[in-house]
Amino acid sequence: MSNQSSPWTILKLLSWTASFFRDHCIDSPRLTAEILLSRAMGLERIDLYLKYDQPLLSGELAKFKQMIKRRANREPVAYITGEKEFFGRGFFVSPQVLIPRPETEILVETALGLLDENPVCPMRVLDAGTGSGAIIVSLSLARPGYQYQASDISMAALAVAAANAGRHGVKEKINFFAGDWLTPIAHGFKACLIVSNPPYIPSGDIPTLEPEVRAHEPSRALDGALDGLFAIRQIMDRAPHCLADGGHLLLEIGHDQKEEVARLARESGRFAEISFVRDLAGIERVAVLRKAACRSVSCIPPSS
Repeated sequence: MSNQSSPWTILKLLSWTASFFRDHCIDSPRLTAEILLSRAMGLERIDLYLKYDQPLLSGELAKFKQMIKRRANREPVAYITGEKEFFGRGFFVSPQVLIPRPETEILVETALGLLDENPVCPMRVLDAGTGSGAIIVSLSLARPGYQYQASDISMAALAVAAANAGRHGVKEKINFFAGDWLTPIAHGFKACLIVSNPPYIPSGDIPTLEPEVRAHEPSRALDGALDGLFAIRQIMDRAPHCLADGGHLLLEIGHDQKEEVARLARESGRFAEISFVRDLAGIERVAVLRKAACRSVSCIPPSS
């Protein structure tokens, strides 16, 4: 962005930036330019077109230039703005948490349907590996009558989740705690529903991801080890000991993991029903596992 004698107006900047992003193969160049410019100026996107001939102040222009550089380096827009919309609400995000995806809204919708359809006592919901807290905050806002718990091994992630709970007025309704998936859950704790969006990408696939993902999002939230199922196995092994009879475990899974997840669930002998929910692209995205009644030695909690 070279210096010029005439001032940089909103419209002129949008046109230049969209062209620059297009030349650098940035997705949705015009939309990205609008989002970043509105954030740099403290405006709503619609205001850009109501004030299209307004020149930028020097501080606004300097801030916008830095945003352009960051996006050109393939940093995700959500990390640049510090925010991402999920389930109709804005959530704080940082490089310490996975950016919420539209497909994860299927997990929330499925959870809400189960809570409405046949609630199981006790009325507790647990989010394993909460990250930004988008899932548990969305659930607590939609169904305030339940008790909510959320775990994450990352203290930085828990800080973001707590900030989001505070932002939406539900911080006192959610108990956040540090730990690896369900490991810290106290003996005797029972929930009617456990939800999780664990890392499920095979390690070998990480280098093939878009640079926005592989170079900027936390690898711990993406890498599911050799076959992508390491965390899913851990959660599936522990979940029956934290669920009431008839309670459900919901897992977001990879696009080609349905058969293997179903096999693991069947072989565990701890789930009475196994089904899957498709996302808008027709991909089986959410595994729905209902806990069987505990009548066998397979229900004895592991010694670890």
